[in-house]
Amino acid sequence: MDPVLCARTRNGTRAILLAAAVPLTGWAVHATALHRRLAAGRVDPLTRLLRRDAYSACGRRLLARHGDDAIVAMVDLDHFKLINDRLGHAAGDMVLTAFGARLTAWAGSHAAVGRIGGDEFALVLNLPADRRVERLDQLMRMLRTPVVLDDGRVVEVAASVGAATPAAVGSRDLSVLQRAADIALYDGKHSGRVVLATTGHTTVPSLNGRRLGRLGTCRLPRATGSEASPPGGP
Repeated sequence: MDPVLCARTRNGTRAILLAAAVPLTGWAVHATALHRRLAAGRVDPLTRLLRRDAYSACGRRLLARHGDDAIVAMVDLDHFKLINDRLGHAAGDMVLTAFGARLTAWAGSHAAVGRIGGDEFALVLNLPADRRVERLDQLMRMLRTPVVLDDGRVVEVAASVGAATPAAVGSRDLSVLQRAADIALYDGKHSGRVVLATTGHTTVPSLNGRRLGRLGTCRLPRATGSEASPPGGP
């Protein structure tokens, strides 16, 4: 006999509800586990930033919403291999985690912040032109702040940043903006300044996404009072 019907005959309605709740509870547990697996697929477990696909989907939505007020930034952690080689991979992981936290804090909760490579990050956010210089200068200061490891060691860090806007590049396509920002980043590598892409950066020959040759760049001036020399390093 069906166990549910048997329960009804012996114990009444309460038993039916209890028996019905068992599969519902099972589905709830399954749904929770599925949600966690999906979330894990969207988020980098080390930095808690979005993975490439999730970042790209969110970034495209932000570009469609904010148009010319949006900005795409590419960030490359400088000398990361030396950090790993000299201090160990555990220290390198702590540095990456710190960078993820700083990028998230800087960009805010409504931005798309992704880890798209080992030490490469990308951001899409709403950043109107009248605040751009000040905010990007703030980003560089944050990324140059030494990282203190759990054992008390202090790691000097720095990053190279390239940025692109729809108005300056002439496109609202995320791939075009990222490529322009990435090429601008490499034009200003280790300079300590954010390089803002122009339309010229969309036509520079590249190999595997990295620019071949150098062209004139537009480096954003630092906000008043925040001038600082690049950190020393290998």
